[in-house]
Amino acid sequence: MSTKGFLIYLVSSFSVALLSALFLTGTYDVKHYASLSPPSPIYGSENDKVWPELKVGWRVALATVIGFLGSAFGTVGGVGGGGIFVPMLTLIVGFDTKSAAALSKCMIMGASSASVSYNLRLPHPTKEVPIIDYNLGLLFQPMLMLGITVGVALSVVFPYWLITVLIIILFLGTSSRSFYKGTQMWREETLLKKEMARQKTTFVNSRGELLIDIEYEQLIPNQEKSSMQIVCFNLKWKMILILMAVWVSFLLLQIIKNSVEVCSQWYWVLFCLQFPIALSVFGYEAVKLYKDHKERMNTGNLEFICEASIEWTALHILFCALCGLLGGTVGGLLGSGGGFILGPLLIEIGVIPQVASATATFVMMFSSSLSVVEFYLLKRFPIPYALYLTTVSVLAGFWGQYFVRKLMGILERASIIVFILSGIIFVSALTMGVVGIDQSIKMIQDHEFMGFLDFCSSQ
Repeated sequence: MSTKGFLIYLVSSFSVALLSALFLTGTYDVKHYASLSPPSPIYGSENDKVWPELKVGWRVALATVIGFLGSAFGTVGGVGGGGIFVPMLTLIVGFDTKSAAALSKCMIMGASSASVSYNLRLPHPTKEVPIIDYNLGLLFQPMLMLGITVGVALSVVFPYWLITVLIIILFLGTSSRSFYKGTQMWREETLLKKEMARQKTTFVNSRGELLIDIEYEQLIPNQEKSSMQIVCFNLKWKMILILMAVWVSFLLLQIIKNSVEVCSQWYWVLFCLQFPIALSVFGYEAVKLYKDHKERMNTGNLEFICEASIEWTALHILFCALCGLLGGTVGGLLGSGGGFILGPLLIEIGVIPQVASATATFVMMFSSSLSVVEFYLLKRFPIPYALYLTTVSVLAGFWGQYFVRKLMGILERASIIVFILSGIIFVSALTMGVVGIDQSIKMIQDHEFMGFLDFCSSQ
């Protein structure tokens, strides 16, 4: 499946799903079901909190194992694992969906923070640049955070079954596309390993004589950097401060917005203020990438910018903006960090897997921590469970990065990261799909309203 074919698949599938929702809206009597509380995969259909007690038992043990593995491999793939955590916390532990989404953010924040901490000690595999691509972080993070706020709003308006269908379409599409990219990388790595093995054992001099097992020593040996030097080199404080400024701005707007009346004049003013903040930072980085790309083309320098093979034209930058907004929207609908879009997108535009994973988890650390602080202020999750699951995710984040890096060193294949990415998204599609379909069937049996809901009256 080509990139163009994948986009056609997403647009056509989303259009059919939305038209189906509009059709169902006209087939139900809205007034008859106006008293029903609107269901949502993020906020649920119940207003009461369901917080099971944290005690030793098979439920907590099973949740620990699933949470550990989901965090370990989710952060390696750069997707977080929210599609696994939310069903686990609702079906196995017994939390209500609101609290499950909040705890899922805590787990994503813990795992992504551990992953970023581990990656900061690693050098870039091919160049003398930081392993985290801060330019891509500045390009995607503002749009991702803006999309999350939009997704939370849409989760109140969209019917439950429609969100389930959209998530299945998106997850299956990105999973299959990532798997295809992984198989391509695997074949390229196989050819490269064969060529390197041939060159290592066989050399031919200028007279055509065969030379075997010759090793050449470098005249000037490379000086290896210490761990502290690598960490200092990987930290770009100017860009980190810009990202933190965006984070603080969004947090303050969310706190103030939650304190005013829903759908009031000030509510919409605060909601709209998010757009200029996100667009200004995105525009700054987009203009920078566009000028750098144009300058490189004029000078004949074909070296890729941001480790990506994409040409940073106006159309391609707009495409990245829409993908970042879509990733955040899905994150807001699902309760994830948006990595289900960002991770595959970075692979798609040509970022090498190690850098794509490090950059995606770096961006998710900001987006998930914003949600955790907001949920904490709203008292949306129990502190003991949050501390326990976050600790499990932190340990899993370190272990997952260590395990996969060792496995990559043994097999000498970076495509493993892409296959992990594809697998996590596919498992998330199954879990979210099963839970969503089951809940939708119950809603149909109870004759609940299946169309779009009013935003203001549904708060």
